[in-house]
Amino acid sequence: MRIDIITVLPELLRSPFDASILKRAQDKGLVEVHLHNLRDYSTNKHKNVDDYQFGGGAGMVMMIEPIDACISKLKAERDYDEVIYMSPDGETLNQGMANRMSLLKNIIILCGHYKGVDQRVRDHFITKEISIGDFVLSGGELAAAVVADSIIRLIPGVLSDETSALTDSFQDNLLAPPVYTRPAEYKGWKVPNVLLSGHAANIDKWREDMALEHTKTRRPDLLE
Repeated sequence: MRIDIITVLPELLRSPFDASILKRAQDKGLVEVHLHNLRDYSTNKHKNVDDYQFGGGAGMVMMIEPIDACISKLKAERDYDEVIYMSPDGETLNQGMANRMSLLKNIIILCGHYKGVDQRVRDHFITKEISIGDFVLSGGELAAAVVADSIIRLIPGVLSDETSALTDSFQDNLLAPPVYTRPAEYKGWKVPNVLLSGHAANIDKWREDMALEHTKTRRPDLLE
């Protein structure tokens, strides 16, 4: 998979992709992540990529020309399955969406900034708009990193134990059950006996029951 991220602040994105699972995925050749500084596509001598709103109003708007230049250059080099815009009013990211996108080959993610992008960008270039929640960030960079992380970890070979992703919360519309590790007893607090029994069927049943109970208590909406 190849992920191209268009941003005015590439420095915000270097760290997430240069450590841990995301770095290992790139080192293994399972994913390529390319950051594109939108200012490199500005024809303005000051490298501006934003301007005032038509009709007045607070906040600057990202201009269409540099975005068009960057997206057009990338699309001339390869085909893309999705051109994604990170926006508070996009479709809310969930596990099912991440699962589907992990099967794609090439995607572009455009990070919004300032007051947003010229609407013509959304009308003519964007194929999918994604939000990570009902709140507003200073820009789309951190949201883009969240989307990329949620996708990359699902690519076969990225996690050392591929079954780990299959038992994450939301994969089956349930929250994950409680987990424990050594010591088996700490300050009088004990690990449930079933987890120490070695009886695989009983352990699986306990985990299923706990996942259901956990979901009923914390996220009953998932069971609707």
